[in-house]
Amino acid sequence: MIYKVSETGRAELQPWKTVLSRHLLLLLAAVCAVLAYAPGAHALTPEEKTNIRVYREASPSVVNITTTTLIRDFFSIYPQKGAGSGSIIDPNGYVLTNYHVIEGASEITVTLNNGDKYSAAFVGADPENDIAVIKIPAVKGLQPLRLGDSGRLQVGQKVYAIGNPFGLNSTLTTGIISALGRPLTTESGRVIENVIQTDAPINPGNSGGPLINTSGEMVGINTAIFSPSGGNVGIGFAIPVNTAKGLIPDLIKYGRVKRPWLGITGVPLWRELSMALRLPVDTGILVSEVEPGGPAARAGIRGGDRPVEISGIIFYLGGDIIIEIGGRKVASMDDLKKALRGRKEGAVVPVKVVRGRKVLTLKLRVRLKA
Repeated sequence: MIYKVSETGRAELQPWKTVLSRHLLLLLAAVCAVLAYAPGAHALTPEEKTNIRVYREASPSVVNITTTTLIRDFFSIYPQKGAGSGSIIDPNGYVLTNYHVIEGASEITVTLNNGDKYSAAFVGADPENDIAVIKIPAVKGLQPLRLGDSGRLQVGQKVYAIGNPFGLNSTLTTGIISALGRPLTTESGRVIENVIQTDAPINPGNSGGPLINTSGEMVGINTAIFSPSGGNVGIGFAIPVNTAKGLIPDLIKYGRVKRPWLGITGVPLWRELSMALRLPVDTGILVSEVEPGGPAARAGIRGGDRPVEISGIIFYLGGDIIIEIGGRKVASMDDLKKALRGRKEGAVVPVKVVRGRKVLTLKLRVRLKA
């Protein structure tokens, strides 16, 4: 009811206004009810707004990659089609993807977010980290994806995957960082270190596409899934973008990655072999041969000169046994590579070797080789 205060101070009932007020209140309630259930009237949550923003910012930078590989058998040559994803990383048309997406391809086609198709040229690859760079024409409007810092990732952090699973262009999925620092063994047997694990759904066709943080920055390159069935089960893997950032300049300039090299051939030791060869240590790299003029030769590392046959295999004795490089113990050729990884041209690294019954420390000057 609506009351009017009279000049005498009494509240006087106004019947016609009471009826009008009731109608207005009912009308207002009806309008509110309609608005509450109207399509699109639901207010977006902060999380939904972030999802939408990230997708709108990043999706124009994600491309679909299709390949044709010529397969030869005993009777004929036939084309095999493949598909994956990639990210534009430079306005000049450079696209970052997985090596296994374009490996052996005779034709590579890139489809942009807007549907435009371009033939792509192979630029360079690093099979060791399953990374490749291809190039399309530097057409107007290419939008590079910003590269983030994968070194700052934390388990539990939200991430997004954008790619082309099963050929469905520009598909967005979400998840979290499930683990960091995983080793990943690829189908070819290569082991990629320090891989990101995520539960963001990744399926065939996502390979090579970006893993993105809430700031819209690429923090990883989606590479593989663990799946007994071939589909997503919530265990996906991505190469850290910091790994790619260190390789991209070499791939564009040389087509390969320049890495430290020793210039030796050698044999990893294990206990039984060491006992059979009567060596003083159980683990290390027995140097068989040293490349003249190479870093190892200049450091004074010696190769073997006495051939010994065991079970039909020739071993050369008398050479040094490398047991440590830069303070890291060496038990395999992979350990040797890891100990030198990231060293810059001209850096001096201590190398411990066993020569006869003595342990010597030599100085190795790093040289890079593509």
